[in-house]
Amino acid sequence: MVDSSLPRTRTADVRSSTLVGVLIGIAIMAAVDEIVFHQLLAWHHFYDRSTPSVALLSDGLLHAAEVIALVGGFFWFADLRRRGALSSRLAWGGFLLGAGGFQLFDGLVDHKVLRLHQIRYGVHLVPYDVVWNVAGAVLLLAGGAVLWRARARARRPGAGPR
Repeated sequence: MVDSSLPRTRTADVRSSTLVGVLIGIAIMAAVDEIVFHQLLAWHHFYDRSTPSVALLSDGLLHAAEVIALVGGFFWFADLRRRGALSSRLAWGGFLLGAGGFQLFDGLVDHKVLRLHQIRYGVHLVPYDVVWNVAGAVLLLAGGAVLWRARARARRPGAGPR
């Protein structure tokens, strides 16, 4: 017979804790980009190489995708937490990794390779590009550092998930 009053040892799901953080980080950074730079500042749209109607449609599609990712990410997060399989440190590391990865992908691939849009128009772009991409790289590196530290801590004997 099993005594259910004894505390159970939790085992963190390393992969899922990290990936849920990545998904939520991507969604939050997409929301920040879309709300701040597309709507409030009106510096650009997701796709600026067509008519204003297409630009607005592209922003709406980006917004829909970020909301779906955010809702799905939080359901996944809640499930991991309910099952006692969530490592908050790994989730935070994944969050920073996802946010930085989105920022850097947007700055390098969307802005420079595909040229879907620029950060801003009618200004010298180099300072904007540098700040945008360095901010993404800092978030990415911070996420990598948090993940590295969390995994090193989890390898220690007697260390449980947090």
